[in-house]
Amino acid sequence: MSNIVIRPATPVDLDIITEIYADAVTNGTASYELEPPSRAEMGTRFATLAAGGFPYLVAEKDGAVLGYAYAGPFRPRPAYRFIVEDSVYVAPNAKGQGVGLKLMQSLVAAVQAAGFRQIVAVIGDGHAHSASVRLHEKLGFRHSGRLEGSGYKHGRWLDTVFMQLSLNGGASVPPDPDSLPERKFRKGELKNEELEN
Repeated sequence: MSNIVIRPATPVDLDIITEIYADAVTNGTASYELEPPSRAEMGTRFATLAAGGFPYLVAEKDGAVLGYAYAGPFRPRPAYRFIVEDSVYVAPNAKGQGVGLKLMQSLVAAVQAAGFRQIVAVIGDGHAHSASVRLHEKLGFRHSGRLEGSGYKHGRWLDTVFMQLSLNGGASVPPDPDSLPERKFRKGELKNEELEN
């Protein structure tokens, strides 16, 4: 798997991204969506994250996309601007080959470079032996909460696990004024001032 390339996703990748996510929705419990979203909806989600400057990556080998990962806003309120939520999905035929780890390592690096302070993983069906929980533990995420019986899918109740990774000093130092979240916040404040005047 050493010849896997991690690169930014492009709109050209959205057909396979849609297929990978559809499989996760239909056959898995990591996502609590019950019906796979359309290609158009996945395109809208991608465009929204790209417009916000959030990292969206794919893993590719020999021209084939094997998985994808992205970070997006954890919550819309501005005080949450330094925290992102990660998502990672791997094609069924590529699971267990280290694709998720390579994607997440690159995603963590991109989130850190942008100046965010926390990455939160919200893991559906977060039992102790789930691949997603083990992956996040391997990357240094710590357990930060559990919502018992919070999802119902495939005829059973599922727990949601929260895991968290601090970056760039976490909550121990003030925000970096040059970080992406802070620059976007200041830009939004300037727009609001312009609208008020």
